[in-house]
Amino acid sequence: MLDHELINRTLSTALRTGGEFAEVFVEDKRSSSAMLDDGRVEELTSGRDRGAGIRVVVGDTTGFAHTADLSESGLASAADAAAAAARGGGGGVREVAVSPVETPRTNSARIAPEDVAKATKVELLSLADAAARSEDTAITQVSARYGDSRRRILVANSDGLLAEDDQVRTLFSVSCVATGDTGLQTGRESTGRTIGFELFDEADVEEMARTTAARAITKLSARPAPSGAMPVVVGPGGGGVLFHEACGHGLEADLVAKAASVFAGRVGEEVATPLVTLVDDGTMAGEWGHFTIDDEGRPAAHNVLIKDGVLTDYMWDHLRARNEGRPSSGNGRRQSYQHLPMVRMTNTYIENGDDDPADIISSTDSGVYVAQLGGGQVNTATGDFVFGMTEAYLIENGQITEPIREGNLIGNGPEVLNRIDALGNDFAMGHPGTCGKDGQGVPVGDGTPTLRVTSLTIGGTAA
Repeated sequence: MLDHELINRTLSTALRTGGEFAEVFVEDKRSSSAMLDDGRVEELTSGRDRGAGIRVVVGDTTGFAHTADLSESGLASAADAAAAAARGGGGGVREVAVSPVETPRTNSARIAPEDVAKATKVELLSLADAAARSEDTAITQVSARYGDSRRRILVANSDGLLAEDDQVRTLFSVSCVATGDTGLQTGRESTGRTIGFELFDEADVEEMARTTAARAITKLSARPAPSGAMPVVVGPGGGGVLFHEACGHGLEADLVAKAASVFAGRVGEEVATPLVTLVDDGTMAGEWGHFTIDDEGRPAAHNVLIKDGVLTDYMWDHLRARNEGRPSSGNGRRQSYQHLPMVRMTNTYIENGDDDPADIISSTDSGVYVAQLGGGQVNTATGDFVFGMTEAYLIENGQITEPIREGNLIGNGPEVLNRIDALGNDFAMGHPGTCGKDGQGVPVGDGTPTLRVTSLTIGGTAA
Protein backbone atom coordinates (compact mmCIF):
# COMPACT_ATOMS: atom_id res chain seq x y z
CA MET A 1 0.00 0.00 0.00
CA LEU A 2 2.95 2.30 0.74
CA ASP A 3 6.64 2.00 -0.07
CA HIS A 4 8.39 0.31 2.85
CA GLU A 5 11.24 2.81 2.84
CA LEU A 6 8.70 5.62 3.16
CA ILE A 7 7.19 3.84 6.16
CA ASN A 8 10.63 3.50 7.76
CA ARG A 9 11.33 7.20 7.29
CA THR A 10 7.94 8.08 8.79
CA LEU A 11 8.64 5.93 11.86
CA SER A 12 12.05 7.57 12.23
CA THR A 13 10.44 10.99 12.12
CA ALA A 14 8.00 9.94 14.82
CA LEU A 15 10.82 8.70 17.07
CA ARG A 16 13.51 11.32 16.51
CA THR A 17 12.41 13.54 19.40
CA GLY A 18 12.37 10.86 22.06
CA GLY A 19 9.37 8.66 21.29
CA GLU A 20 9.55 5.21 22.90
CA PHE A 21 7.15 3.52 20.49
CA ALA A 22 5.75 4.56 17.14
CA GLU A 23 3.19 3.00 14.83
CA VAL A 24 1.88 3.75 11.34
CA PHE A 25 -1.57 2.46 10.42
CA VAL A 26 -2.62 2.85 6.77
CA GLU A 27 -6.13 2.09 5.56
CA ASP A 28 -7.77 2.05 2.14
CA LYS A 29 -11.48 1.23 2.41
CA ARG A 30 -14.03 1.08 -0.37
CA SER A 31 -17.70 0.45 0.36
CA SER A 32 -21.02 0.30 -1.44
CA SER A 33 -24.61 -0.09 -0.35
CA ALA A 34 -28.12 -0.20 -1.75
CA MET A 35 -31.44 0.11 0.06
CA LEU A 36 -34.96 -0.57 -1.14
CA ASP A 37 -37.97 0.68 0.81
CA ASP A 38 -41.58 -0.02 -0.21
CA GLY A 39 -40.58 -1.17 -3.67
CA ARG A 40 -38.36 1.80 -4.46
CA VAL A 41 -34.58 2.04 -4.39
CA GLU A 42 -33.98 4.80 -1.87
CA GLU A 43 -30.21 4.59 -1.69
CA LEU A 44 -27.39 3.46 -3.95
CA THR A 45 -23.98 4.63 -2.80
CA SER A 46 -20.31 3.84 -3.08
CA GLY A 47 -17.30 5.56 -1.59
CA ARG A 48 -13.69 5.41 -0.56
CA ASP A 49 -11.71 6.48 2.52
CA ARG A 50 -7.93 6.38 2.51
CA GLY A 51 -5.43 7.68 5.02
CA ALA A 52 -3.02 6.97 7.85
CA GLY A 53 -3.03 7.24 11.61
CA ILE A 54 0.29 7.68 13.45
CA ARG A 55 0.71 6.89 17.12
CA VAL A 56 3.70 7.86 19.31
CA VAL A 57 4.11 6.78 22.93
CA VAL A 58 6.30 8.53 25.52
CA GLY A 59 5.93 7.08 29.01
CA ASP A 60 2.23 6.89 29.76
CA THR A 61 1.31 9.53 27.18
CA THR A 62 0.09 8.70 23.70
CA GLY A 63 0.16 11.20 20.85
CA PHE A 64 -1.99 10.49 17.82
CA ALA A 65 -2.43 12.23 14.48
CA HIS A 66 -4.21 11.19 11.31
CA THR A 67 -4.06 12.43 7.75
CA ALA A 68 -5.56 11.65 4.36
CA ASP A 69 -2.36 12.96 2.70
CA LEU A 70 -0.22 9.87 2.09
CA SER A 71 2.65 11.79 0.50
CA GLU A 72 6.00 11.83 2.31
CA SER A 73 5.43 15.38 3.50
CA GLY A 74 1.91 14.58 4.68
CA LEU A 75 3.06 11.57 6.67
CA ALA A 76 6.01 13.48 8.12
CA SER A 77 3.70 16.28 9.30
CA ALA A 78 1.42 13.75 11.00
CA ALA A 79 4.41 12.02 12.62
CA ASP A 80 5.75 15.33 13.93
CA ALA A 81 2.32 16.26 15.31
CA ALA A 82 1.89 12.90 17.07
CA ALA A 83 5.38 13.10 18.56
CA ALA A 84 4.77 16.64 19.79
CA ALA A 85 1.51 15.57 21.41
CA ALA A 86 3.24 12.65 23.14
CA ARG A 87 6.00 14.92 24.49
CA GLY A 88 3.37 17.14 26.07
CA GLY A 89 3.19 14.69 28.97
CA GLY A 90 0.52 14.61 31.60
CA GLY A 91 -0.53 11.03 30.91
CA GLY A 92 -3.48 9.79 28.89
CA VAL A 93 -4.10 10.42 25.20
CA ARG A 94 -3.59 13.65 23.28
CA GLU A 95 -5.04 13.57 19.78
CA VAL A 96 -4.27 15.80 16.79
CA ALA A 97 -5.92 15.97 13.37
CA VAL A 98 -3.49 17.13 10.67
CA SER A 99 -5.36 19.07 7.97
CA PRO A 100 -7.01 16.02 6.43
CA VAL A 101 -7.27 16.15 2.64
CA GLU A 102 -10.72 15.06 1.51
CA THR A 103 -10.53 12.20 -0.95
CA PRO A 104 -13.08 12.21 -3.78
CA ARG A 105 -15.88 9.66 -3.63
CA THR A 106 -16.85 8.03 -6.90
CA ASN A 107 -19.79 5.87 -7.83
CA SER A 108 -17.56 3.82 -10.09
CA ALA A 109 -15.71 2.41 -7.07
CA ARG A 110 -16.86 -1.15 -6.44
CA ILE A 111 -15.70 -3.09 -3.43
CA ALA A 112 -15.67 -6.86 -3.30
CA PRO A 113 -16.93 -8.51 -5.34
CA GLU A 114 -15.47 -6.31 -8.04
CA ASP A 115 -17.10 -7.98 -11.00
CA VAL A 116 -20.73 -7.81 -9.84
CA ALA A 117 -22.87 -5.14 -11.48
CA LYS A 118 -24.87 -2.84 -9.23
CA ALA A 119 -28.02 -3.87 -11.09
CA THR A 120 -27.44 -7.42 -9.92
CA LYS A 121 -27.15 -6.22 -6.33
CA VAL A 122 -30.34 -4.17 -6.64
CA GLU A 123 -32.16 -7.17 -8.11
CA LEU A 124 -31.56 -9.02 -4.84
CA LEU A 125 -33.49 -6.27 -3.06
CA SER A 126 -36.41 -6.57 -5.47
CA LEU A 127 -36.52 -10.35 -5.04
CA ALA A 128 -36.67 -9.98 -1.27
CA ASP A 129 -39.42 -7.34 -1.49
CA ALA A 130 -41.62 -9.52 -3.72
CA ALA A 131 -41.07 -12.65 -1.62
CA ALA A 132 -41.99 -10.90 1.63
CA ARG A 133 -45.17 -9.39 0.19
CA SER A 134 -46.23 -12.75 -1.24
CA GLU A 135 -46.53 -14.18 2.28
CA ASP A 136 -49.68 -12.29 3.27
CA THR A 137 -51.55 -9.07 2.60
CA ALA A 138 -50.85 -8.14 6.22
CA ILE A 139 -47.32 -7.19 5.15
CA THR A 140 -47.57 -3.45 4.61
CA GLN A 141 -43.95 -2.39 4.49
CA VAL A 142 -40.72 -4.06 3.38
CA SER A 143 -37.19 -2.68 3.57
CA ALA A 144 -34.12 -4.48 2.26
CA ARG A 145 -30.46 -3.48 2.35
CA TYR A 146 -27.33 -4.73 0.59
CA GLY A 147 -23.81 -3.69 1.53
CA ASP A 148 -20.24 -4.71 0.84
CA SER A 149 -16.81 -3.38 1.71
CA ARG A 150 -13.16 -4.00 1.01
CA ARG A 151 -10.73 -2.77 3.66
CA ARG A 152 -7.01 -2.99 3.01
CA ILE A 153 -4.76 -2.17 5.95
CA LEU A 154 -1.02 -1.94 6.60
CA VAL A 155 0.47 -1.76 10.10
CA ALA A 156 4.12 -0.99 10.86
CA ASN A 157 5.75 -0.07 14.13
CA SER A 158 9.09 0.66 15.74
CA ASP A 159 9.32 -2.89 17.08
CA GLY A 160 10.02 -3.98 13.51
CA LEU A 161 6.52 -5.27 12.71
CA LEU A 162 5.11 -4.85 9.21
CA ALA A 163 1.86 -6.61 8.36
CA GLU A 164 -1.01 -6.24 5.88
CA ASP A 165 -4.55 -7.52 5.55
CA ASP A 166 -7.30 -7.42 2.94
CA GLN A 167 -10.78 -7.72 4.49
CA VAL A 168 -13.90 -8.21 2.37
CA ARG A 169 -17.39 -8.20 3.91
CA THR A 170 -20.82 -8.63 2.35
CA LEU A 171 -24.13 -8.03 4.11
CA PHE A 172 -27.85 -8.39 3.39
CA SER A 173 -30.84 -7.64 5.62
CA VAL A 174 -34.63 -7.57 5.35
CA SER A 175 -37.19 -5.87 7.61
CA CYS A 176 -40.97 -6.25 7.41
CA VAL A 177 -43.95 -4.57 9.05
CA ALA A 178 -47.24 -6.44 9.43
CA THR A 179 -50.47 -4.56 10.19
CA GLY A 180 -53.41 -6.11 12.04
CA ASP A 181 -55.96 -5.58 14.79
CA THR A 182 -53.20 -5.39 17.40
CA GLY A 183 -51.37 -2.66 15.51
CA LEU A 184 -47.98 -2.89 13.83
CA GLN A 185 -45.54 -5.76 14.36
CA THR A 186 -42.05 -6.11 12.89
CA GLY A 187 -39.68 -8.84 11.79
CA ARG A 188 -36.04 -8.70 10.77
CA GLU A 189 -33.45 -11.11 9.37
CA SER A 190 -29.87 -10.50 8.27
CA THR A 191 -26.82 -12.34 7.06
CA GLY A 192 -23.23 -11.19 6.71
CA ARG A 193 -19.89 -12.87 6.12
CA THR A 194 -16.26 -11.90 5.56
CA ILE A 195 -16.55 -13.14 1.99
CA GLY A 196 -17.59 -11.67 -1.33
CA PHE A 197 -20.72 -11.96 -3.44
CA GLU A 198 -20.52 -15.73 -3.06
CA LEU A 199 -22.48 -15.06 0.12
CA PHE A 200 -25.57 -15.51 -2.03
CA ASP A 201 -24.60 -19.04 -2.99
CA GLU A 202 -25.37 -19.99 0.62
CA ALA A 203 -27.96 -17.34 1.54
CA ASP A 204 -31.35 -17.33 -0.24
CA VAL A 205 -32.68 -13.77 -0.01
CA GLU A 206 -36.22 -14.84 -0.93
CA GLU A 207 -36.27 -17.40 1.87
CA MET A 208 -34.88 -14.78 4.26
CA ALA A 209 -37.69 -12.41 3.26
CA ARG A 210 -40.39 -15.03 3.74
CA THR A 211 -38.99 -15.90 7.16
CA THR A 212 -38.97 -12.22 8.12
CA ALA A 213 -42.54 -11.71 6.95
CA ALA A 214 -43.76 -14.81 8.78
CA ARG A 215 -42.10 -13.55 11.97
CA ALA A 216 -43.95 -10.23 11.76
CA ILE A 217 -47.27 -11.90 10.94
CA THR A 218 -46.94 -14.35 13.85
CA LYS A 219 -46.46 -11.46 16.25
CA LEU A 220 -49.84 -10.00 15.24
CA SER A 221 -51.50 -12.73 17.31
CA ALA A 222 -48.91 -12.65 20.11
CA ARG A 223 -49.85 -12.32 23.77
CA PRO A 224 -48.34 -9.62 25.97
CA ALA A 225 -45.08 -10.75 27.54
CA PRO A 226 -45.38 -11.96 31.14
CA SER A 227 -43.70 -10.15 34.04
CA GLY A 228 -41.50 -11.47 36.82
CA ALA A 229 -38.64 -13.89 37.43
CA MET A 230 -38.84 -17.23 35.59
CA PRO A 231 -36.74 -19.77 33.68
CA VAL A 232 -35.58 -18.56 30.29
CA VAL A 233 -34.39 -20.79 27.44
CA VAL A 234 -32.29 -18.99 24.83
CA GLY A 235 -32.22 -20.49 21.34
CA PRO A 236 -29.08 -21.23 19.29
CA GLY A 237 -27.34 -18.11 18.02
CA GLY A 238 -30.07 -15.77 19.17
CA GLY A 239 -28.66 -15.08 22.61
CA GLY A 240 -25.03 -14.48 21.71
CA VAL A 241 -25.46 -10.71 21.98
CA LEU A 242 -26.43 -11.15 25.64
CA PHE A 243 -23.03 -12.60 26.50
CA HIS A 244 -21.21 -10.18 24.19
CA GLU A 245 -22.66 -7.21 26.06
CA ALA A 246 -23.22 -8.49 29.59
CA CYS A 247 -19.96 -10.44 29.93
CA GLY A 248 -17.65 -9.78 26.97
CA HIS A 249 -17.09 -6.07 27.54
CA GLY A 250 -16.23 -6.74 31.16
CA LEU A 251 -13.39 -9.01 29.97
CA GLU A 252 -11.67 -6.28 27.94
CA ALA A 253 -8.37 -5.33 29.57
CA ASP A 254 -8.85 -1.56 29.30
CA LEU A 255 -12.08 -1.69 31.30
CA VAL A 256 -10.44 -4.08 33.77
CA ALA A 257 -7.53 -1.63 34.24
CA LYS A 258 -9.98 1.19 34.98
CA ALA A 259 -11.76 -0.98 37.58
CA ALA A 260 -14.83 -0.54 35.37
CA SER A 261 -15.40 -4.30 35.14
CA VAL A 262 -17.10 -6.66 37.52
CA PHE A 263 -14.46 -9.25 36.48
CA ALA A 264 -11.43 -7.15 37.53
CA GLY A 265 -8.89 -9.11 39.58
CA ARG A 266 -10.75 -12.40 39.29
CA VAL A 267 -8.49 -14.48 37.00
CA GLY A 268 -8.38 -18.00 38.38
CA GLU A 269 -11.74 -17.66 40.13
CA GLU A 270 -14.91 -19.55 39.29
CA VAL A 271 -17.21 -16.98 37.66
CA ALA A 272 -19.70 -19.31 35.95
CA THR A 273 -21.13 -22.80 36.21
CA PRO A 274 -18.72 -25.54 35.04
CA LEU A 275 -20.86 -25.91 31.91
CA VAL A 276 -19.65 -22.57 30.55
CA THR A 277 -16.62 -22.04 28.30
CA LEU A 278 -16.59 -18.53 26.80
CA VAL A 279 -14.33 -17.83 23.81
CA ASP A 280 -13.40 -14.81 21.71
CA ASP A 281 -12.08 -15.97 18.33
CA GLY A 282 -10.97 -13.73 15.47
CA THR A 283 -9.76 -16.76 13.49
CA MET A 284 -13.26 -18.03 12.59
CA ALA A 285 -12.99 -17.86 8.81
CA GLY A 286 -16.02 -16.32 7.19
CA GLU A 287 -17.59 -15.01 10.38
CA TRP A 288 -18.38 -11.31 10.67
CA GLY A 289 -15.67 -10.55 13.24
CA HIS A 290 -12.92 -12.45 11.39
CA PHE A 291 -9.62 -10.96 10.19
CA THR A 292 -6.05 -12.10 9.57
CA ILE A 293 -4.44 -9.40 11.71
CA ASP A 294 -5.95 -6.93 14.14
CA ASP A 295 -5.53 -3.19 13.71
CA GLU A 296 -2.18 -3.27 15.51
CA GLY A 297 -0.78 -5.96 13.21
CA ARG A 298 -1.19 -8.87 15.64
CA PRO A 299 -2.50 -12.18 14.26
CA ALA A 300 -6.10 -13.03 15.08
CA ALA A 301 -6.31 -15.57 17.89
CA HIS A 302 -8.58 -18.10 19.57
CA ASN A 303 -8.79 -16.76 23.14
CA VAL A 304 -10.44 -18.81 25.87
CA LEU A 305 -11.71 -16.31 28.44
CA ILE A 306 -13.67 -18.62 30.73
CA LYS A 307 -12.83 -22.34 30.82
CA ASP A 308 -15.25 -24.74 32.55
CA GLY A 309 -16.55 -21.84 34.61
CA VAL A 310 -13.13 -20.44 35.62
CA LEU A 311 -11.94 -17.02 34.42
CA THR A 312 -8.66 -17.70 32.59
CA ASP A 313 -7.76 -14.41 30.87
CA TYR A 314 -8.86 -11.06 29.53
CA MET A 315 -8.68 -9.65 25.99
CA TRP A 316 -5.61 -7.47 25.31
CA ASP A 317 -4.41 -4.87 22.85
CA HIS A 318 -0.70 -4.27 22.16
CA LEU A 319 0.08 -1.38 24.53
CA ARG A 320 -1.70 -2.81 27.56
CA ALA A 321 -0.13 -6.21 26.95
CA ARG A 322 3.28 -4.57 26.50
CA ASN A 323 2.94 -2.81 29.84
CA GLU A 324 2.13 -6.15 31.48
CA GLY A 325 5.04 -7.94 29.79
CA ARG A 326 2.78 -10.34 27.91
CA PRO A 327 1.71 -10.84 24.29
CA SER A 328 -1.32 -9.17 22.79
CA SER A 329 -4.34 -11.40 22.30
CA GLY A 330 -5.05 -9.87 18.87
CA ASN A 331 -7.93 -7.71 20.14
CA GLY A 332 -6.61 -4.24 19.20
CA ARG A 333 -9.23 -2.80 16.85
CA ARG A 334 -10.22 0.61 15.49
CA GLN A 335 -13.06 1.93 13.39
CA SER A 336 -10.77 3.63 10.88
CA TYR A 337 -7.38 5.27 10.41
CA GLN A 338 -8.84 8.32 12.17
CA HIS A 339 -9.18 6.41 15.44
CA LEU A 340 -6.85 4.96 18.05
CA PRO A 341 -7.05 1.21 18.58
CA MET A 342 -8.64 -0.12 21.74
CA VAL A 343 -9.48 -3.54 23.17
CA ARG A 344 -12.45 -4.96 21.25
CA MET A 345 -14.15 -8.32 20.80
CA THR A 346 -14.18 -10.28 17.52
CA ASN A 347 -16.43 -13.37 17.47
CA THR A 348 -17.53 -14.09 21.04
CA TYR A 349 -19.42 -17.25 21.91
CA ILE A 350 -20.26 -19.95 24.42
CA GLU A 351 -19.06 -23.39 23.34
CA ASN A 352 -21.36 -26.35 22.76
CA GLY A 353 -22.66 -28.44 25.63
CA ASP A 354 -23.92 -32.03 25.71
CA ASP A 355 -27.66 -31.61 26.19
CA ASP A 356 -30.30 -32.34 23.58
CA PRO A 357 -32.10 -29.02 22.88
CA ALA A 358 -35.46 -30.83 22.83
CA ASP A 359 -34.76 -32.19 26.31
CA ILE A 360 -33.97 -28.70 27.58
CA ILE A 361 -37.40 -27.52 26.43
CA SER A 362 -39.31 -30.58 27.64
CA SER A 363 -37.74 -30.36 31.10
CA THR A 364 -38.83 -26.74 31.50
CA ASP A 365 -42.34 -26.72 32.98
CA SER A 366 -42.97 -23.05 32.34
CA GLY A 367 -40.98 -20.04 31.25
CA VAL A 368 -40.01 -18.11 28.14
CA TYR A 369 -38.16 -19.24 25.01
CA VAL A 370 -36.13 -16.42 23.42
CA ALA A 371 -35.33 -16.96 19.76
CA GLN A 372 -33.87 -13.51 19.11
CA LEU A 373 -32.65 -10.64 21.24
CA GLY A 374 -32.47 -7.03 20.12
CA GLY A 375 -30.53 -4.09 21.48
CA GLY A 376 -29.83 -3.47 25.12
CA GLN A 377 -27.84 -1.66 27.76
CA VAL A 378 -25.23 -2.95 30.20
CA ASN A 379 -23.25 -1.50 33.08
CA THR A 380 -19.84 -3.19 32.82
CA ALA A 381 -18.89 -2.20 36.36
CA THR A 382 -21.83 -4.12 37.85
CA GLY A 383 -22.85 -6.46 35.02
CA ASP A 384 -26.48 -5.30 35.18
CA PHE A 385 -28.26 -5.38 31.80
CA VAL A 386 -31.55 -4.86 29.99
CA PHE A 387 -32.15 -6.45 26.57
CA GLY A 388 -35.15 -6.37 24.28
CA MET A 389 -36.69 -9.64 23.08
CA THR A 390 -37.55 -9.37 19.39
CA GLU A 391 -38.84 -12.95 19.01
CA ALA A 392 -40.00 -14.96 22.02
CA TYR A 393 -42.56 -17.62 22.99
CA LEU A 394 -44.13 -19.04 26.12
CA ILE A 395 -43.01 -22.43 27.43
CA GLU A 396 -45.94 -24.29 28.97
CA ASN A 397 -45.80 -27.86 30.27
CA GLY A 398 -42.49 -28.47 28.55
CA GLN A 399 -43.60 -27.20 25.13
CA ILE A 400 -43.07 -23.99 23.16
CA THR A 401 -46.55 -22.54 22.69
CA GLU A 402 -47.77 -19.03 21.96
CA PRO A 403 -45.67 -16.11 20.73
CA ILE A 404 -45.34 -13.11 23.01
CA ARG A 405 -44.90 -9.47 22.14
CA GLU A 406 -41.65 -7.68 22.77
CA GLY A 407 -40.61 -7.47 26.38
CA ASN A 408 -37.29 -7.04 28.15
CA LEU A 409 -34.81 -9.42 29.72
CA ILE A 410 -33.43 -7.89 32.92
CA GLY A 411 -30.54 -9.39 34.86
CA ASN A 412 -26.87 -9.41 35.75
CA GLY A 413 -24.11 -10.92 33.59
CA PRO A 414 -22.16 -12.79 36.29
CA GLU A 415 -25.42 -14.05 37.81
CA VAL A 416 -26.56 -15.36 34.42
CA LEU A 417 -23.27 -17.23 33.99
CA ASN A 418 -23.90 -18.93 37.33
CA ARG A 419 -27.52 -19.76 36.57
CA ILE A 420 -26.98 -21.70 33.35
CA ASP A 421 -28.05 -25.25 34.18
CA ALA A 422 -28.38 -26.73 30.68
CA LEU A 423 -26.31 -26.27 27.53
CA GLY A 424 -27.33 -27.71 24.17
CA ASN A 425 -25.26 -29.34 21.43
CA ASP A 426 -26.67 -27.16 18.63
CA PHE A 427 -24.22 -24.24 18.57
CA ALA A 428 -24.91 -21.50 16.01
CA MET A 429 -23.59 -18.04 15.33
CA GLY A 430 -26.07 -15.18 15.44
CA HIS A 431 -26.59 -12.26 13.11
CA PRO A 432 -23.72 -9.95 12.08
CA GLY A 433 -23.38 -7.00 14.40
CA THR A 434 -21.62 -3.69 14.94
CA CYS A 435 -20.21 -3.17 18.42
CA GLY A 436 -20.07 0.39 19.70
CA LYS A 437 -17.55 1.51 22.30
CA ASP A 438 -16.26 5.00 23.08
CA GLY A 439 -17.75 6.32 19.85
CA GLN A 440 -16.21 3.65 17.60
CA GLY A 441 -18.02 0.83 15.79
CA VAL A 442 -16.43 -2.40 14.54
CA PRO A 443 -17.93 -5.57 13.01
CA VAL A 444 -18.42 -8.43 15.49
CA GLY A 445 -20.05 -11.84 15.68
CA ASP A 446 -21.52 -13.80 18.57
CA GLY A 447 -23.10 -17.18 19.15
CA THR A 448 -24.48 -19.76 21.58
CA PRO A 449 -26.05 -23.19 21.63
CA THR A 450 -29.49 -23.53 23.20
CA LEU A 451 -29.15 -22.84 26.92
CA ARG A 452 -31.34 -22.45 29.97
CA VAL A 453 -31.02 -19.83 32.69
CA THR A 454 -32.84 -20.93 35.84
CA SER A 455 -34.16 -17.45 36.57
CA LEU A 456 -34.26 -14.15 34.71
CA THR A 457 -36.59 -11.21 35.13
CA ILE A 458 -38.99 -10.60 32.25
CA GLY A 459 -40.23 -7.05 31.92
CA GLY A 460 -43.55 -7.53 30.18
CA THR A 461 -46.99 -5.95 30.23
CA ALA A 462 -49.19 -8.93 31.04
CA ALA A 463 -51.01 -8.72 34.36
